[in-house]
Amino acid sequence: MWLINSSIGRKLVMSISGLGLILFLTFHMAMNAVALFSGEGYNMVCEFLGANWYALVATVGLAALVVIHIVYAFFLDIRNRRARGNDDYAVRSKTKVEWASKHMLLLGFIVILGLALHLVHFWSKMQLTEILGGHEALVYEGLVIAPTNGAALIAYNFSQPLIVVLYVVWLAAIWFHLSHGFWSALHTIGWNGKNWIKRLECISNVYTTIIVLGFIAVPILFFVQSLMDPNFVVEYIKSTLG
Repeated sequence: MWLINSSIGRKLVMSISGLGLILFLTFHMAMNAVALFSGEGYNMVCEFLGANWYALVATVGLAALVVIHIVYAFFLDIRNRRARGNDDYAVRSKTKVEWASKHMLLLGFIVILGLALHLVHFWSKMQLTEILGGHEALVYEGLVIAPTNGAALIAYNFSQPLIVVLYVVWLAAIWFHLSHGFWSALHTIGWNGKNWIKRLECISNVYTTIIVLGFIAVPILFFVQSLMDPNFVVEYIKSTLG
């Protein structure tokens, strides 16, 4: 099958799966932004996207995209290194080689580690807990946090300095990975006119920056509030319990 056996096919699969993941990140960022304005509103979203059949179908589809993207990334990187040294799956600029382009595999590895961290801190305590029939994500200061109480989990996790630092590093890696990968994917699927290369790079940088800033605002702002008020986490969790 040409999507597997040909270089063009492999690049196309890599690009389409990557663009699919960018769409998911856009949705996820918009969802997280709700927590900055309303814990109740965020929990309504979490309840809507809990262990319902449509959310489970979307989760399986997302997991498939992640696996496909990772497998093809490693496969293409190995093939490219053997054939052309450190070239990546995307067409490079003739005048320079971006740092992100040279280190896409390293950035991808950091992104995978961050994804594992995210799954442990949130998904395993929310959707997975619901799937397994659990009724509590964790207990903090005697307060029971339900799997649908994502706002409380955000306040709890992002009051811890180490977790916040790890998330910031993860999001920085995502920025570098996407800033190159986004325009490269668009180039691969056919948006490759010479006049558009610089424009695509600019669009990718702006779009990626918006996504990452939207994500990073949540841990930073919740962490700052926990520093300013030692009782913030407990009071916030109480407010989400109704």
